Amino acid sequence: MVTTRKNGSLYTRIDGKVAHVEFGHPASNSFVSELLERLTDTINELSENEGISVILLKSEGEKAFCAGASFDELLEVSNLEEGKAFFSGFAHVINAMRKCKKVIVGRVHGKTVGGGVGLAAACDYVYSNVNSSIKLSELSIGIAPLVIAPAVARKIGNAAMGEMSLAPTEWKSAYWAQEKGLFNKVYDNAQEMDKELDFFIHKLASYNPDALTEWKKVLWEGTDHWDTLLTDRASITGKLALSEFTRNALSKFKK
Repeated sequence: MVTTRKNGSLYTRIDGKVAHVEFGHPASNSFVSELLERLTDTINELSENEGISVILLKSEGEKAFCAGASFDELLEVSNLEEGKAFFSGFAHVINAMRKCKKVIVGRVHGKTVGGGVGLAAACDYVYSNVNSSIKLSELSIGIAPLVIAPAVARKIGNAAMGEMSLAPTEWKSAYWAQEKGLFNKVYDNAQEMDKELDFFIHKLASYNPDALTEWKKVLWEGTDHWDTLLTDRASITGKLALSEFTRNALSKFKK
């Protein structure tokens, strides 16, 4: 079932000690501001839920996992304040994920672009299948992956991030993403992936929750400055989004 709501959908289901969080949007599971805000709030709430130990983050449908930022909403940005606010949505989600007391496992079932790559990078562990190719397309539309860069570089390093970002129209395979450290597991199909994923998350949820929380802090050491860094990057990206180059590039995608 795929949502038809223009502001997207977000559902949370609790299964024992695992919270299943599923987002969706009719435009290839892209993100509008409202959906980013709702996801941030949900992660913050689940972080304080003592009844769960693991969050499974996934998206709707069988096609794209996440197409990144909503081009339609990006075209509506008319000033610097609006631009900063829009890209701050991604900053807030990534910061909520890194500070979350629960381990976040990502289920990436299809193609992932731009902000979607940042979302996957902010997960603590990622399951994927062979259809989960990735791309950082930002330079091709006149902006740069500034907000998500710290999360992506933390997983795959600056060299691999440079390889992706400087070839913004080139897809990288799921196996490339696994080799570089973005994906932890890659399976031949969604059925096999889900079978192994279900076993993994419930095994993970059986561990001492306090130990998981303390260990996650260690895994994210050295990122305390991201609250300021990502917001500053959002401001720069918002300015780039107002450029004539970006407006012209985005207009080609407007239906």
